[in-house]
Amino acid sequence: MQTSTRSNEKINIAMFGHKHIPSREGGVEIVVEQLSVRMVRLGHKVTCYNRGGSYIMQDEAEYDEDRNRYRGVKIKKAWTVNCKGLAAASSSFFASLAAGLGKYDVVHIHAEGPCLLCGFLKACGKRVIVTIHGLDHKRAKWGRFASWYIMKGEQAAVKYADEIIVLSKPVQDYFMELYGRRTVLIPNGVEEAKQSEPDIIKTKWGLNKDDYILYLGRIVPEKGVHYLIEAYKKLNTDKKLVIAGGSSDTDEYYNSLKEAVFATEGGETSNKKELKAVIFTGFVQGPTLEELYSNAYVYCLPSDLEGMPLSLLEAMSYGNACLTSDIAECADVMEDKGMTFAHGDVEDLTEKLTLMCGDKALVDSYKAQAATYITDKYNWDDVVARTLKLYYAGEE
Repeated sequence: MQTSTRSNEKINIAMFGHKHIPSREGGVEIVVEQLSVRMVRLGHKVTCYNRGGSYIMQDEAEYDEDRNRYRGVKIKKAWTVNCKGLAAASSSFFASLAAGLGKYDVVHIHAEGPCLLCGFLKACGKRVIVTIHGLDHKRAKWGRFASWYIMKGEQAAVKYADEIIVLSKPVQDYFMELYGRRTVLIPNGVEEAKQSEPDIIKTKWGLNKDDYILYLGRIVPEKGVHYLIEAYKKLNTDKKLVIAGGSSDTDEYYNSLKEAVFATEGGETSNKKELKAVIFTGFVQGPTLEELYSNAYVYCLPSDLEGMPLSLLEAMSYGNACLTSDIAECADVMEDKGMTFAHGDVEDLTEKLTLMCGDKALVDSYKAQAATYITDKYNWDDVVARTLKLYYAGEE
């Protein structure tokens, strides 16, 4: 690909490594959708290789009639072995073959494992860009094969990728310290949010404005939802606890959280008041998600591990007071516009929740700053512009 006329040149891009777009199953899917749709608006051609199998979609009306295009982005389905442990590996393998043999200028791979065939893509003459959304091999849900596959993909990215994008400074430090590999830090973006009155959530779960503490995200061990439930059980508050999100190959963990809610320390069934106070909504999107974000008293993200928490960016864009673990990936996002607790420390989390539940003025001060701060700091158009520079030039 020529770079001398890069400011005017329109390029052909392939993306894979996500599950599906459009979808809110995870942060990767949101990032791929935002990048691809915005790049198409700028006149570039983008093809996204969706994984096969069942999934949850959004904005179905924005597909074309034969479902091969979404908001201008061409959609192809990568052949997939639709079973746990093989779906991601098989879909990324066949997406790599298709992208390598296709007439693309740039192949943009999302996540570590799907990078296994980076060398093949380079041999096909493609410019290869990789985004590391988080250090996936550290996630608790993976078995031995998946962990091996992810690490091999990471090593292939280090060796063959033209550019590696990371979302946080700790991940950037990891690649430099372990591999001596330079990476480019480009955090995720967030859109301005429109507040919604409680309607659906009031009808379904009896939730009103400032009525509840909210966790919204995937229900996986590294998100630390178990800490939040244990802390909540120690609180003396009339606020409800809403756990919104679906599992991601982690049904056992999801079920253990429900069991923890329904049991006292002595192992007996808790009283009816406690059962009503904790609400598991399952996966949410669209107006329901907007209402949950808009009306929370506090948003809590108690993660042990993050890449770049899009749910935190979204929560702040809705003007939420946020309480997160003190890992750098969360604390660096909020700076002084939210509160942190020592990660993994249930007692400290309980103390901070007690403080926020008892001090509405403090919560309101965080809410007043959150939306403007976060949308000014993290902008999708800026993310797209910086990513395109890597597609063209190599030096951002």
